[in-house]
Formats: sequence, C-alpha cells, structure tokens
Amino acid sequence: MKNGFFTCMFLFFFSTVYSQKNTEELFSQLKNTITDSHIYDQQKLRSIDSLKTTFNKKDITFLPVRFDCYMKLYEAYKVFNRDSAYSYANRLQDVAYLLNDTSKIIYAKIKIGFILLSSGLFKETLDTLSSISINRESNNVKAEYYLLLGRFYYDLGDFNNNTYTGQYTQKGNGYMDSALSLLPPLSFEYIYFKGLKNIKSNNKREASKDLKKLLGNPDLSYHELAVTASTLSDIFIQSNNPDSAIYLLVQAAIADIKSSTKETAASFNLAQLLYKKGDIKNASIFINKAVEDAGFYGARQRKVQLSAILPLIEGEKVNRVEAEKKQLITYSIIITFLLLVVVALVFVVLRQVKKVKAAQEIITTAHHKEQKINQQLSEANYKLSESNKIKEEYTGYFFNMNSEFFAKIEKFKKSLEQKIIYRKMDEIIAVVNNINLKKEKEELLKNFDRVFLKLFPHFVEEFNALFHKEDQVQLKDNELLNTDLRIFALIRMGIHDSERIAQILEYSVNTINTYKTKIKNKSTVTNEEFEALIMQIKTA
Repeated sequence: MKNGFFTCMFLFFFSTVYSQKNTEELFSQLKNTITDSHIYDQQKLRSIDSLKTTFNKKDITFLPVRFDCYMKLYEAYKVFNRDSAYSYANRLQDVAYLLNDTSKIIYAKIKIGFILLSSGLFKETLDTLSSISINRESNNVKAEYYLLLGRFYYDLGDFNNNTYTGQYTQKGNGYMDSALSLLPPLSFEYIYFKGLKNIKSNNKREASKDLKKLLGNPDLSYHELAVTASTLSDIFIQSNNPDSAIYLLVQAAIADIKSSTKETAASFNLAQLLYKKGDIKNASIFINKAVEDAGFYGARQRKVQLSAILPLIEGEKVNRVEAEKKQLITYSIIITFLLLVVVALVFVVLRQVKKVKAAQEIITTAHHKEQKINQQLSEANYKLSESNKIKEEYTGYFFNMNSEFFAKIEKFKKSLEQKIIYRKMDEIIAVVNNINLKKEKEELLKNFDRVFLKLFPHFVEEFNALFHKEDQVQLKDNELLNTDLRIFALIRMGIHDSERIAQILEYSVNTINTYKTKIKNKSTVTNEEFEALIMQIKTA
C-alpha cells in the first residue's frame, strides 16, 4: 500500500546517519501534510457518511445487525472523534443489554473503557473495566481487555509521574504479559506491545529490535506506522538521541494526519523536543497542530500536557519576536544612517560626475576636431599622393609620346630632304599624303586609355555601378574606353572644364555638355552627386 514510504523508513532505521538536510526536508513534508490535513479529514468523513448510508439501507430493527453497524461506526470514530466514538460505544452497550448477551455487554464496556482512557478519564476507565468479568470470554476479548488495562497503568504512571509510577508500570507489565500470552506471536499487536513492555521494563535493546522489525513490514497501515514510530522515538529520547527521535516523530505525525488520527501524542512530543533544541518556530507550528487535534478529539490528559508546554513555547516565541523587533529597530537606525551617508556620497559623486562629464565633453570636442583635421589631412595627403601618381604616370607617358613623335618627325624630315635634293616632287606629295592624322589621333587616345586604366583599373566597373544594368557601358572588342568613359576619365583626372575636354577629344563644347547631361540623366544617382562619386573612384 505504501511500499516506497516504508522502504524509506526501513532503510532509515538501519542507518546511523541522520543529516540536517533530511530533517529539514521532513519538516517541509510535515508542514505540507498539515496544510492538506483538511483533505484527509474530509476523506475520513466521506468514508463515515458512506458507512451511515449503507447502514440506513439495512434492517437495523434486527438487533445483531444494529450491533454490527454501531461497532463499525465506533471503529471509524475511535481515534478520530471522542464524543462520536463514545456515543456509538454506549449505543453498542444498549443493544448488548437488549440482546441480553453477556459477551457483547463486556465487549461494549471494553470499547467504552478505551474511549474513557483516550479521553484521560482514568477513574471512569478503571470503574468501567472493574465492573466486568472476562473469565468465560474468548482469548481475543481477554487479550483486548488485558491490553487496555496494561495501557491504563502505563498512561496513569506517565500522567502522574511521581513515586507511584514504578508501581503502575509493574502492574501494567503484568497485564501486558497476560495479553501477550493470548496473542498470535506474529501479529502486529503481539510484536508492538511486546516492544512497549520492553521499553517500560528499560529493556531498550529488545524493544528497539521488536519495533524496527515492525517498521520493516510494508503492510502496516498509517495508524500502525504512526504508533510504532512514535513509540520507538521514546527509546531515542531516553538514550539522549533527539535527532533520531525527531525524525521518527515527524514520520509518525505525517502518518497520523494521513489516517485522520486525532488521538495522538506525536505532534506534542515533537514540539517538546524542538522547544528543547531551541527551534521555536517549528515547535510553535507543531504544538498548535497538537492543540487542534486534542481539541477536536476531546482528550483531557493531552490538554493538560499541552497546557504545560504551550505557554512556554508561545512565550519564547513572543520573546524572540520582541528580540527580533528590537534588532530590526537597531538595523533600521543603522540602515537609515548608512542611507544618509549614501545620499551624501551620491551628491558628492554626482557633482564630481558633472565635472568629469564637462571635462569629457571638452576632450570629446577637441578629439572630434582632431579627428576631423586628421581626416582632412589624410584626404589631402591621399589627393596629393594621387595627384603625384597621376603626374608621374602622365609625365612619363608624354615624355615617351614626345620621344616617339620627335623620332617620326626626324625620319619624316630626312625623307623630305632626300626627295627635295633629287627633286622627286611626286614622291614628296605621296609621303605627305601618307600621313594619317586620324590614325595618329586614335593611337594617342588609346595610349591615354592605357595609362588611365593603369592608374584606375576599376574605373569602368565603378562607373557602371552608377547605372541600371540596361544603361551600363558595353565596350567593343579591343576597346579600352569609349567617348562616354573618356569624358568622365578626364573629369576624374581633374579636368572639369567642358571647353578643355572638347579640345582634347576634338568635339564641340555643346557636344561634350550633351554627352555629360545624357549620361547623368541615365544614372541611379542625382546629377549633383554623379561627378562627386566619379571623383571618389580610387587609384590602384
């Protein structure tokens, strides 16, 4: 039913290590279970209502059936609510008298005695149990009777806690021996009460062995687990091992809540141990749960026990709250002082920041000016370098062209001189006619193109980038530049005057201007930007 839970418990009891972390996890689990306790109580009440509904359908005018119904309802209320359990125990007795059945009367009185003892009514319990004779009853009834008397003397000794406690314990042991002789040796009752007797007889080793054996049983109900773990915790308390006892009592308290057991001492004992350890916060939570359960059940002796420890825990809780309050006030004063210091520091820092910011602005402005000057210098240096490069390239080009031109003139002169000497007029006219000025002009432009493209190898590519694909310049085979490109090549060389461009290319000024306007209108940029972008084309 609860294999995982019991496995954990089983391993715990055979381990010697109890960590603080595990205890904190258990406290958290117990607190969550306390929060959900109303859910378990509602389940319990629904189960009782279901029993009542079932019984209403039966013929309870038949007394044996009524006795059985009252018995089941008594068992349902036995550890849940004292008043309801006592009511059904009395009804049980009334039906037993109507049946005139001595065994049933005795059985009912034993049930009444259990409720009286659970309520802390010791005199009434003894009066009830003393009024019956069990000599002719079955072993089961006798065992239950002796167990109840044994528990009576144990509880009486614990409650009084005086010089008579030893005598009460001795009597309780006697009744326990009588009960154990009648119980099956492998039953839960036999092993549990044998362990309880060994605790009362100060035989802790045997008691621990018996109770640990029970906790290794995966078939225990929540209630059986709770009473076993709670009883075993007594051994650890007596052995001055509170951590192990706390661990057990937390497990017992969780099981009590899940079984809706209100007649319990686990939460009370747990709160006591935590109070002694100084854990007032948790002690307060669990003592309040014990108070709630005792009030719900109606257990008189529990209320008496709680009245002794509850004021101590709550008083210590109030003292700690007051101490924390004083500490908080002290901290508040310190924090307020520190806050004022921080405000003053912030004011000083802000003033310094303002000064630093003003200085930074001055430095930034100077830096920007410096960057601008550097950029202008860089651009000027680049233009100067580019201009020098162009001059060097074209100076070399024109010296080379002039050299070739003078060589041709020299050759032409010698040829004319010879023909003039020999008066070969026809050949002179032929030589003159062989001079092809158009071809010479074309050769001059090709040389210009080669030199320009050597300086600006990406000129055509970057020029075309200013146009849509369909408007880009498409050069013919063996053509380096065409007229469109040469116009703007000259502009890139720094010749912006249309008249000079017209003279170089042997066009009219109007023709050059028409070319320029036509080309600019096709571009993807404005006319004003076009020449500026041409001038940004870099040399190699």
